Amino acid sequence: MEWIDAKTILSGYSKSNPWFGCHYNMNLYKGCSHGCIYCDSRSECYHIDNFDTVKAKKDAINILERELRGKRRTGVIGLGAMSDPYNPFEKDLKLTRKALEKIAKYGFGVAIATKSNLILRDMDILLEIKKRAPVLIKITITTADDELSKKIEPRVNCSSSRFEVINEMSEIGIFSGILMMPVIPFLEDNENNILKIIKKANESGAKFIYPSFGMTLRQNQRVYFLKEIEKIFPGMCQKYIDQFRTNYNCKSPKATELFDIFKKECEIHGILYRMKDIVERYQSDYGEKQLSFL
Repeated sequence: MEWIDAKTILSGYSKSNPWFGCHYNMNLYKGCSHGCIYCDSRSECYHIDNFDTVKAKKDAINILERELRGKRRTGVIGLGAMSDPYNPFEKDLKLTRKALEKIAKYGFGVAIATKSNLILRDMDILLEIKKRAPVLIKITITTADDELSKKIEPRVNCSSSRFEVINEMSEIGIFSGILMMPVIPFLEDNENNILKIIKKANESGAKFIYPSFGMTLRQNQRVYFLKEIEKIFPGMCQKYIDQFRTNYNCKSPKATELFDIFKKECEIHGILYRMKDIVERYQSDYGEKQLSFL
């Protein structure tokens, strides 16, 4: 783990960000140690050197409080877009927890994406935030198979543990669901996997599943993924090269068929899957005035 300088923590205000209705984004860390072989944040365009080394931002909480205090508009702050806010170092550093305390203090909402069950530590603060502003928890799950999960996401808790996180969040009334992305072609893009995820999501009380039937491959992310997939599944690398060449968007050949199955099953169980519906539901108890003005 390393410490790096930072001038800002929050992004500028966006009124119409379609990605889960976030108005701001916040990154307290750069890089991630989970080791997920498919992570798009390895791409050169994000300028994160030595991605597997976690870097924490110096004086992050003081900078964040100054920025929160100076904002004319409140709103929902997104966490986890680039680096998981609950990496292993968070257990001791507590930067994410301290940031959530400031967010609660100034009346902002949060939309958190993570794979880690460490988020359960902060349920008390999430409930405090929820009194005044929206709270959305997005747990990334791409396979229902723990053994596959351990291979492609080697240094983070497995899928079954993440379903338990959703269950605990749902039981205390926090709006939680699944980021089912990326669904990796040739490994996870099969009907059995999709139906199992939906079944377990329903049993866990998930309110939504937001899918992507495919993945991205670009720059050094592509190099890393192909190298790792060949280690895990010898001979598989060539299959990706033959199918996708140098394409950035690597859509599953079964995407249309799987989405039809996915949509039907979600509707049977009352699980949301459209972005617009998810945003409207989790923000439904908070009016525009409450979200926008201090």
